[in-house]
Amino acid sequence: MEPTPLLIVDAANVVGSRPNGWWRDRAGATARLRDTLVSLSGRGLPPELPPPVEVVLVVEGAAREVPGVEGVRVVSAAGSGDDAVVDLVAGTGQRRRVVVTADRELRQRVTAYGAEVRGPRWLTGGGGG
Repeated sequence: MEPTPLLIVDAANVVGSRPNGWWRDRAGATARLRDTLVSLSGRGLPPELPPPVEVVLVVEGAAREVPGVEGVRVVSAAGSGDDAVVDLVAGTGQRRRVVVTADRELRQRVTAYGAEVRGPRWLTGGGGG
């Protein structure tokens, strides 16, 4: 098993979970989310997800051009962001995979491949999973 866990963040779902005006600038909101994720590669989310962590942000639509930065790999979905998340989970073998989304259908799809799922509040500090 790969020792470094993979944290896959469904950007559209996490950005959309907070009514903070993100709809006026989807790309900007996604870039801000990306920037909050940078430190997770080194610090993880203890105690549940200890470091180091490989962080992947899946973007789609108006946020498709948001680039990756050191500490956060950005995957730009050619079509559906959900399909890109599932492809990432399916293509990573048996390493630990944690997907952050509140999308019920996506939750079912990735858990079928053995991934764990957490809700946006787990990631953004509001508690819950």
